[in-house]
Amino acid sequence: MQVKKKLLDLVRDKIRFKHYSYSTERTYVHWIKHYILFHHKKHPVEMGKVEIESYLTHLATKDKVAPTTQNQAFSAILFLYKEVFGVDVSEWDIQALRAQKHKHIPVVLTKDEVKNVLRNIPIDYNLLVYLMYGCGLRMNEVLSLRIKDIDFGF
Repeated sequence: MQVKKKLLDLVRDKIRFKHYSYSTERTYVHWIKHYILFHHKKHPVEMGKVEIESYLTHLATKDKVAPTTQNQAFSAILFLYKEVFGVDVSEWDIQALRAQKHKHIPVVLTKDEVKNVLRNIPIDYNLLVYLMYGCGLRMNEVLSLRIKDIDFGF
């Protein structure tokens, strides 16, 4: 257990030295831990190409993660080997089964459905909802609007 803590401390130190964000640090540490636990707490120095491929394939097939999530895990593992261990992984030619990109089909309301929604908005929220709909603003964007942000000239 002590080896794992020291390893993750080394990862954190290297990430901070390279001025990566705290969010990246948390994410990389998470994926590196997950990778080690997936291989039954085997030290990453004792693992290589085959273990990385099996882990990434497992993420895609069994865990059914999104392609971006799989890429995130792959980046964390590459960081571990390249930056912390100083291993040139470019020669490994890692070939893992890639996660499939999901086709996202947006839900679009008809004009009558939009009118019905807007008609049933409580009066207190009318302006907010009309601004969101008419200007294509997100909730946090509409809530952070100030008077000076609006052009009242017609």
